[in-house]
Amino acid sequence: MFSLRGLKLSEVKNETLAGFVVAVSMIPEAVGFSLVAGLSPIVGLHTAFIIGLVTALFGGKPGMVSGAAGSIVVVLMSLAAQHGMGYVLWATIFAGVIQILIGVFRLGKFIRLVPLPAVHGFVNGLAIVIMLAQLHMIAGQGPLMYGLVLLAILVVVLFPKLTKIIPSSLAALIVVSAVAIGFNLHTLRVGDLADISGALPHFSLPVAPFNAEMLKVVLPYAVVIALVGLIESLLTMTVLDEMGNQKGNGNRESIAQGAGNTICGLFGCFAGCAMIGQSIINFTSGGRGRISGTVGAILLILFVVSLSGYIGLLPVAALAGIMLVVCYNTFEWSSLRRLRRMPKADVLVMLIVTVITIFTDLAVAVISGVIISALVFAWQQARIRIREHKTQGDLTVYKLDGPLFFGSAATFAELFNPENDPQNVVLDFAGTRVMDSSGVEAIDKLTARYVDAGKTIRLRHLSNDCVSLLKKAGPFCSHELDDPHYYVAEDTL
Repeated sequence: MFSLRGLKLSEVKNETLAGFVVAVSMIPEAVGFSLVAGLSPIVGLHTAFIIGLVTALFGGKPGMVSGAAGSIVVVLMSLAAQHGMGYVLWATIFAGVIQILIGVFRLGKFIRLVPLPAVHGFVNGLAIVIMLAQLHMIAGQGPLMYGLVLLAILVVVLFPKLTKIIPSSLAALIVVSAVAIGFNLHTLRVGDLADISGALPHFSLPVAPFNAEMLKVVLPYAVVIALVGLIESLLTMTVLDEMGNQKGNGNRESIAQGAGNTICGLFGCFAGCAMIGQSIINFTSGGRGRISGTVGAILLILFVVSLSGYIGLLPVAALAGIMLVVCYNTFEWSSLRRLRRMPKADVLVMLIVTVITIFTDLAVAVISGVIISALVFAWQQARIRIREHKTQGDLTVYKLDGPLFFGSAATFAELFNPENDPQNVVLDFAGTRVMDSSGVEAIDKLTARYVDAGKTIRLRHLSNDCVSLLKKAGPFCSHELDDPHYYVAEDTL
């Protein structure tokens, strides 16, 4: 938790002010993301308070801010629409437990296995989905609504050129609200969409029954929520690490985020994760420790409890304008500029994941992206060949090149014709790595073919661990003193 030793008074002041900026900047996005999910705005504010406080106190990166994030909201949209809030709470609880287990067993590094084209794909799809949700909210509301949305966008874009003391999203909220309320404009307000009566979150178990049917629906969402939340949090941590030259603890962050999401589910809130926008605002405002995040979370809930009546007066146009700018900034425009230089397989993965995200949901998109990328990688790596072939008298030496695994096992078998080879054959595996049991089995079967043909075969440069797995070929292995160390995938190294 806190380490106040050596902390200067000026640092405490900067942390406190940064926390205030974070608190007020969280309100429009927490409310906006709640509305995107079709939930009460107060739910998003409670989520921002609970997970923001837990991760601020116990997270792996001081200064990183967590709250109600759009990437997770998009996952929850279809679940909330089809099954209701009870299933959302169960998904949040299970996602939190999964994240805790990932941190406890130090599995955070495996989150990095999600390939960059897949990340760009679901981020771009996420931005498009949120944009479509905003357009649906303001469609048919008339010129006044469109004018206020445009005003909010202009303030968000232009305000940072005047000053960066106040977040531009907060400035847009203040300006548009002042115009709408000051001139008593008849435009859609947050209070017209849902009940926003403020109160402290309270403990309550999900109303949905705990049974096999619920688990069948909820668990896939919980897994994706956990993974998407950790991906976004670890990416945010990487950005802050580069800004502050101090590395965070990913596994500790996983445990803290999991604990925060579990508590959220038990207190009637949906899941959250780190928010890169608020984290950078906090970091650049002087919030480098745990005080700023803690102050921000506490002030946020005080605003909700004391000023909830005023939140209902906020014009939806202000939130929609802010969210449209968030969508624009979320979209990975650089990925479009790199399309011509990207490998075709990466372009295919990115486009497929984007389309799946738009027309189904982020859960299916993330899983599909990982599977497609893995298959593409396996296809690209399934290239084993005979690099060198020397025959002298009744001896032939084959020097192999490329990985031997399930994807290349069939090709490996087709490289050789025992009936046409001379009496003595040597297979040199110095340039080949045996990756899995399929590769081991392929060696065994090839050895058996040569033995059945009455030929003598020797296998060189196979590591000891590989030889120990061979049943038929093991006796035919030879080892030179300069053997390189090659390991089968099963090896703990």
